[in-house]
Amino acid sequence: MASSCPAPRATVVDLYFLEHRAKLLDIAAFLDRVERAEAGAEAGRHEDDFRVAAFRAALEVLRDGQPQRARRILELFSDHSVEPISKAPMKGALGASPLRH
Repeated sequence: MASSCPAPRATVVDLYFLEHRAKLLDIAAFLDRVERAEAGAEAGRHEDDFRVAAFRAALEVLRDGQPQRARRILELFSDHSVEPISKAPMKGALGASPLRH
C-alpha cells in the first residue's frame, strides 16, 4: 500500500506525539469525570447516554487496527437520517446521533 504521507514515520512521531499524548490524557480525564459524576436524579444515565456510547464505540475503532479510522469515527458520530425532524431537541449540535446508539 502506497503511503499518502511524504514524511518519514519518525518525523511524524517527533512532530505530533506530545500534542496527541495530551489529547489522550484529556480523553481519559473526561471518561473519569463521567464515571465519577454524581448521577443524582439521573442515576445510571451516563451508561445509556448516546454520546458516551458513541465515544466508547469510537475508542474501539481506534483500537481495531483497521485503516481509515478518522472517516469511520466521523461516520459513527454522524446522523444518517434522511427525514427532517419537527423540532431540534436543543439549541446547537449534540455531537453524536441519538438514532445510532
